[in-house]
Amino acid sequence: MSWEVVIGLEVHAQLATRSKIFSGAATAYGAAPNTQACSVDLGLPGVLPVLNQEAVRMAAKFGLAIGASVSPRSVFARKNYFYPDLPKGYQISQYELPVVSEGTLLIELEDGTEKVIGVTRAHLEEDAGKSLHEDFQGYTGIDLNRAGTPLLEIVSEPDMRSAKEAIAYMKKLHSLVQYLEICDGNMQEGSFRCDANVSVRRVGAAEYGTRAEIKNLNSFRFVERAINFEVERQIELIESGGKVVQETRLYDAEKNETRSMRTKEEANDYRYFPDPDLLPLVVEADFLQQVKAELPELPDDKRQRFMTQYGLSKYDASVLTASRELADYFEEVVQSSECEAKLCANWVMGDLAALLNKNDLEITESPVTAAHLAKMIRRIADNTISGKIAKDVFEAMWAGEHDGDADGIIEAKGLKQVTDTGAIEKLVDEVIAANPGQVEAYRGGKDKLFGFFVGQVMKVSKGKANPAQVNDLLKKKLDA
Repeated sequence: MSWEVVIGLEVHAQLATRSKIFSGAATAYGAAPNTQACSVDLGLPGVLPVLNQEAVRMAAKFGLAIGASVSPRSVFARKNYFYPDLPKGYQISQYELPVVSEGTLLIELEDGTEKVIGVTRAHLEEDAGKSLHEDFQGYTGIDLNRAGTPLLEIVSEPDMRSAKEAIAYMKKLHSLVQYLEICDGNMQEGSFRCDANVSVRRVGAAEYGTRAEIKNLNSFRFVERAINFEVERQIELIESGGKVVQETRLYDAEKNETRSMRTKEEANDYRYFPDPDLLPLVVEADFLQQVKAELPELPDDKRQRFMTQYGLSKYDASVLTASRELADYFEEVVQSSECEAKLCANWVMGDLAALLNKNDLEITESPVTAAHLAKMIRRIADNTISGKIAKDVFEAMWAGEHDGDADGIIEAKGLKQVTDTGAIEKLVDEVIAANPGQVEAYRGGKDKLFGFFVGQVMKVSKGKANPAQVNDLLKKKLDA
């Protein structure tokens, strides 16, 4: 414990525009290689970039959401380097004057405490193409469809002190950009990926240690594993008398290790200079006010409202507001069912979430609509079915029986709950008469046998007897 870990993340969020940041070429994922790269993306002689206003709107939206400063004047620069998938020989980015600076993000740690992470800057830039190394028999294929795709690079302060904190920050950011509808957050497609800057220093030291940058991590699990490996590597290196070299490293998921790619470049290696083809970006006050008016209810605000309006615990509210779509689904269930919010929350976070996870589905792909789930919950509330029977009904809804209609399933399967007191009393009498030994033992002080009697009544009723009425009648008759 004599070492302190210092982590900063650079997250690249692909902006959800239909066209690229400086051209009219499409940004749709999955197109055939090199079918969505126009002359501007290729940097052919005589072409000029034109800034996509929607990308600016999305960047401003993010800046306002994290309480950052949205600069009234920012500048695009050329970042010069050679790589096969960068046909122009430079990347258009922002350097000294980014569009967004000095914001914060509040994260919640595993023990329930909260921590503020500083966001140094968020700047607009274009993506490069992609090098494909498989299926080319020793050659590399270049797909330039991604070239010119708009990115918002979000750079944190080195405020994180463990891989767990880094994941909490990254997940919060992931949720936020989706709430704002500026990024789809699809990590498998590369829409949301990060570079992790990791260093270690002795506890109490004022200076940061030499950092290594781990490039292109595209899953939360890989980020955590890569950071933990890199921390161990650096500590072992220093304690054995070596020195950490500032470099860029690659994470190998199969071997669970990082390895050196190249020595870390400094800013002057890229020969940044203002792009002569692009005017400074001016964000006017009216435009910013318009963007502010478009902001949705943000995750932290929604969580607080769920706690206040619906009386949910902090944990429940946090789970239900993890994504905008899940929060909307839950609210529709509550409003359509007109039932207790906690009951609705239990079904959304319990049975529904379990089947979604089992089938690797998002809430937007759920076979059970919010309206159908609400109807089933109403039938629990009005005692048409018990909570236990509801599980069978829900499974039938998931399978698409009777078009997912709870009433149709209940009717077809004969699952209506027995609420007639006389009928339940008859079942209770039968069970008591059939188990004289257990009755005597219960009355002799073995209170735990009460559950046995409840189970027997529910068994003979095939689960249809109202549990509350069963409990009341058994209590009266056994204690008589």
